Amino acid sequence: MGSSLVTGLIGAGWAAPEELAVTDPDPAQRRRLAEAHPGLEVFDTPVAADGALLAVKPDAAEGVLRTLSAVGITRVLSIVAGLSTARLETAFPSPGGVVVRAMPNTPSLIGAGVAGMSGGSAATTADLEWAEGILSSVGTVVRLPERQLDAVTGISGSGPAYVFLVAEALIEAGVTAGLTRAVSRELVVGTVLGSARMMAETGEDPAELRAAVTSPGGTTAAALRTLEFKAVRSAFIEAVAAATERSRQLGR
Repeated sequence: MGSSLVTGLIGAGWAAPEELAVTDPDPAQRRRLAEAHPGLEVFDTPVAADGALLAVKPDAAEGVLRTLSAVGITRVLSIVAGLSTARLETAFPSPGGVVVRAMPNTPSLIGAGVAGMSGGSAATTADLEWAEGILSSVGTVVRLPERQLDAVTGISGSGPAYVFLVAEALIEAGVTAGLTRAVSRELVVGTVLGSARMMAETGEDPAELRAAVTSPGGTTAAALRTLEFKAVRSAFIEAVAAATERSRQLGR
């Protein structure tokens, strides 16, 4: 997610590569980032900066925050899954230290991300605008109470994987029905993209759009009857609940 945001921010013109500093302990990842973005400075340990984007595994976050504080950073935008601003603030002893927590998703790589965001106890309007400026350059930002961010993780944070899984299944179904894999993929990608645009551009409820496609006794009705019989709707609800609960567990 961190590398996706770096790529998205540079691609969107939010900052030039030479205006950013990236830290990663993995030599291979440092090399890959430097090669992908000429001019980008990539370090093995944090360096002083006006603010920092924290994109690490939950078990490493608190140690990294202490290091950020030690080099003089006082403002952090965290995209660490599950960890509350209260817990992050405890590990971030900088005088006047500010934490903003967000959950973006991987389409940020192409400027089509969506993120939920909430400020910590010390976050001011200026801090929230700083964080939103970063996230909005690669997609849409929704400000929410922090208690709802675990659900954001379950819906949009993990959501691209659900869509990709559906696309995988549809492509395989097309092949099983006799299409070539290349044709099946083209049809599926176009269908997913067009359907998403219809929801976004018409503003209609997904249930209304689904009903408009479903003629009584027709092919779509037969397909939907099978999906409902297989409890696909229930499976998605349970999947989001599982991801949401896992996000809560990571913060404990």
